[in-house]
Amino acid sequence: MDFGVTVVFAVTVVVTLAGFSMIARRLLDLRFGMVRTLLAGALALVIGGPLMQAFAGGMDPGDPGLTPLWFLLLGVVCALLAGLVFLVVAEVLVPQGTFPGPLEAARGIRRRVVRSRRYLAITRIFVRHGLGPYLRGRDPGLGGPSGRARLARSLREALDEGGVTFVKLGQILSTRSDLLAPEFVEELRLLQDRVTAAPWAEIEPVLVAELGGPVSETFEEFDGEPLAAASIAQVYRARLRTGEEVVVKVQRPGIAAVVEQDLDIVARLARSLERRTRWGRAFGVAELSLGFAAALREELDFRVEAANMAAVAAASAGEPVRVPAPRPELSGRRVLVMERLDGVPFGGAVPEGADGRELARTLFETLLRQIMLHGIFHADPHPGNIMLLSDGRLALLDFGSVGRLDASLRAALQRLLLAMDRGDVLGVGDALLEVVARPDEIDERGLERELGRFMARHLTAGTVPDVQMFGHLFRIVSAHGLAVPPEVAAVFRALATVEGTLARLAPGFDVVAEARAFSTRHIAERSTPDRLRETVVQEALGLLPMMRRLPRRVERIVGAAENGRFGVNVRLFADERDRRHVTGLLHQVLLTILAATTGIMAVLLLGTDGGPAVTSTVSLLQLLGYNLLAVSAILGLRVLVVVLRSGR
Repeated sequence: MDFGVTVVFAVTVVVTLAGFSMIARRLLDLRFGMVRTLLAGALALVIGGPLMQAFAGGMDPGDPGLTPLWFLLLGVVCALLAGLVFLVVAEVLVPQGTFPGPLEAARGIRRRVVRSRRYLAITRIFVRHGLGPYLRGRDPGLGGPSGRARLARSLREALDEGGVTFVKLGQILSTRSDLLAPEFVEELRLLQDRVTAAPWAEIEPVLVAELGGPVSETFEEFDGEPLAAASIAQVYRARLRTGEEVVVKVQRPGIAAVVEQDLDIVARLARSLERRTRWGRAFGVAELSLGFAAALREELDFRVEAANMAAVAAASAGEPVRVPAPRPELSGRRVLVMERLDGVPFGGAVPEGADGRELARTLFETLLRQIMLHGIFHADPHPGNIMLLSDGRLALLDFGSVGRLDASLRAALQRLLLAMDRGDVLGVGDALLEVVARPDEIDERGLERELGRFMARHLTAGTVPDVQMFGHLFRIVSAHGLAVPPEVAAVFRALATVEGTLARLAPGFDVVAEARAFSTRHIAERSTPDRLRETVVQEALGLLPMMRRLPRRVERIVGAAENGRFGVNVRLFADERDRRHVTGLLHQVLLTILAATTGIMAVLLLGTDGGPAVTSTVSLLQLLGYNLLAVSAILGLRVLVVVLRSGR
């Protein structure tokens, strides 16, 4: 075979395979991967040749009519049918997407190698600190407070050595006194202020790259000794050329890539713990890891934090808790310049002369106002994000994680809080169903009984409510198949986090009692004569256009009824989703009828004797029957594909 023939053969094969791929996608209305399409096309080519030779062997060589074209068409259809059968069987046995494509597989292998190296490093760290049995799903027991203290210290040291992501995870866990024993909470709190600072030689290139020039061009003075070192960034004192005192938050170099690797490891560890351990399933650690990953990725972009600070400051104007003003024109993805506040970070101890209970009440009321009134709130108010100012006030820092609520959710949360305050179980159930994503079917009576038991346990006289009631409420919601929207989950997470901060400011602080007092004051503020008059005026202005059109509409309705022309128009399937569903069902039924009809016609034609002879053994009616049988098979495959796709 010379080169020209080889080229023509190769081009023919490529064109044939491309044409087969287009026809298969069109007939089955399904996209296939390159590998299985090539295999199906190759099968069609292999089968097509012998089929055409077999058909040609039964023809009269001297027949000049259209008979050869008929048999050629029948051979092509049969070869195509074989390829389609292969594709459908492959889709049934190995659905599309079960295995990655070649390029995706190559990328996956590379990611797996990188992840495996980091995973082995993290595993060695945890094993070195005595945490190996817990990674393998075993629970050797803690053996009392001393055992818990040793395990807590090992966990803190392992997280600290693991790097930024694990330090951040430990900081978040240190606020969850509802999940962890006191020994773990106290030990993990050390991660909030004991993070090793990166040297200035590593930080300066990040600052220069984000500023677009030397540090001296932007700042008149810049202190290279960090004020604070956190897991993601470090904070420095500086002075602008205008004389304004600022603080500069600079992200640690190369942290984004490390965080992505570690988040993947955290997710895998969480899934393993939830699958293998009882406490992992009880706490829902896989879901917690997803929320942690989303919040941490948002914190890596300081432009988001600058926008969050500006939004919270604008919404909270006049509140007793300060929010530093950002300088967005000097900030970037890895650098944030903001106003410098005169104070010290809150380390857990109330300074002398300060009223810890009053500070706690102010902080809690500020958070409630942000949630209930303004709709934008600090979602991570742990002690490391709070500053005690020199004038005795509090300031909120680190707005990388901020929650937002629309007006309808805020109103539903207010109704939920008021119903809890009144002890109204029905009102709590109705408000809760407005807050969460309600399924089509729900046992409302069972939900009411669960909520009644919840309120009797946590909210009756003589009980001391604590942050564990949020976990109980989440378990009730999950047990009844209710999905909590992410923004509402952020509210409960913020309340659970601030509870630990409030306990350090004022031990024994009653969160529920303060929330009740806040709701009472808020209702009183909204119930003044001026506010009620304003509300009535606003509602009346909204109803005025409808009231002006109402007499004319009533007159038209009454006139139509008097003249016998009154009717009601109802549009069936007005929803686009209903129309698509019904159209899909009709399409499937029509294909099924066509497949069955052509199959029956093919069988009848194949069983009919007589008719014009095409060859010595095949009549024209039988030839038509063979073609109809192939068409029926193709339609049947299309129906099967529709059924498989709708099942997924």
